[in-house]
Amino acid sequence: MALGLVRALGRRIPLAGAALAMSLIAAAPALAQGACTKADLTAATDGYLKAQTSGDATGMPLGGWVHYNEQGDEASMLTGTFSKPMKIDFHRSIFDLQSCQSFTEVVVTDPAHPYVLGTILTLRGGAVNNIDMIVTDKGDWLFNAANTLKYSKAENWGEIPAADRDSRATLLAAANAYLDSFSDKTKVVPWGSPCARLEGGLYTAKGAPGVAAPEDTCNVGVPSNIKLTDRSYVVDESLGAVAVLLTFGPSALPDIHTFRIEKGKIRYVHTITVCKVDNCGFKLPPELQK
Repeated sequence: MALGLVRALGRRIPLAGAALAMSLIAAAPALAQGACTKADLTAATDGYLKAQTSGDATGMPLGGWVHYNEQGDEASMLTGTFSKPMKIDFHRSIFDLQSCQSFTEVVVTDPAHPYVLGTILTLRGGAVNNIDMIVTDKGDWLFNAANTLKYSKAENWGEIPAADRDSRATLLAAANAYLDSFSDKTKVVPWGSPCARLEGGLYTAKGAPGVAAPEDTCNVGVPSNIKLTDRSYVVDESLGAVAVLLTFGPSALPDIHTFRIEKGKIRYVHTITVCKVDNCGFKLPPELQK
């Protein structure tokens, strides 16, 4: 793990520094819990957005050791997607004070190379020490950045009044029920009404973007006998939001599912899924063939 941290930034450290770093890594769980504020997470996320815009991470509040993963694999911030300057058209972030993490959905519609990214930052002591990024572009699951921008931007993911917020346990239970239903059809999913799913650039809602129709439903079916494993969670009770980093199915596709949950019911589901073959081997729907 320590070697991975060094490679992430492409630099060397003295052996004495390595020994100190290993002791800090061993203490990581204790340091992570309750060691950050929303201001810390907001500053780190703002720094990330500026870094992704410029392709230069040096302005971020980085710790002495940073572990960078892209598509679930160890990568370098100096040569990976992080190093590519992008004009960001839309972003939405959630903040988890318990795990000291933020998740940010990023949409780039640049015709030269559109992207939809999902980025999770993990902080210790107010500084970023771990970055997980899922990168989708042409050929990934139902990819269409322009549609993602249109539909995601129109949705209401605003702050929920304190008296109406669900507990962390309720939010996790709703998200897991949906994810478990891919392998267990007896699982009862708390569907909201209305509810909309944004699968890549394909939207299930029938009305205009941001305008709910009474018939809008997320219960339109999911694959069978597919296990969604290696789950890790970012939970923001104030927004009723859960982002789940996972591996999808037998091909272990890198994936992030994001949920908006209101009064225990799923209101929105977003999927960012990396494919190993064009559109994961499925024919692209006509509305996305543009």
